[in-house]
Amino acid sequence: MTDVKVTGWVGWALFAGVILIVSGFFGVIQGLAALIGPDTYYAVGGGSLLLFDVQGWGWWTLIIGVLMVLTGAALFTGQTWARVVAIILAVISALVQMFLLPAQPWWAVLVIAIDVLIIYALTAHGRELRAAN
Repeated sequence: MTDVKVTGWVGWALFAGVILIVSGFFGVIQGLAALIGPDTYYAVGGGSLLLFDVQGWGWWTLIIGVLMVLTGAALFTGQTWARVVAIILAVISALVQMFLLPAQPWWAVLVIAIDVLIIYALTAHGRELRAAN
């Protein structure tokens, strides 16, 4: 194995782990809330009515939230699989935010920027996580 120099980017990679854990906990709470009280969610956007199955959304949110918590915790140990899964989750998050740009432009741009930072930290400096442990 080559000698990996640990830089300040390890902090950003650990930041990615913290963000995944916090976001995952929120997802778990949202998913459980949707499963405990499933009703139809109505939203009006751009003059059209959107209907959502809250129970189905709740299951997906719960599953992804648990996956995010586990992935974020594994990032702290420098696991390679965790870096790959975290990058995939950040890419998915950025793509979802693209759909939310018309409804929440400032929030969506902020989340996309954080996702890009996470992707960069984990792809360019992810090996440093293992070396730092």
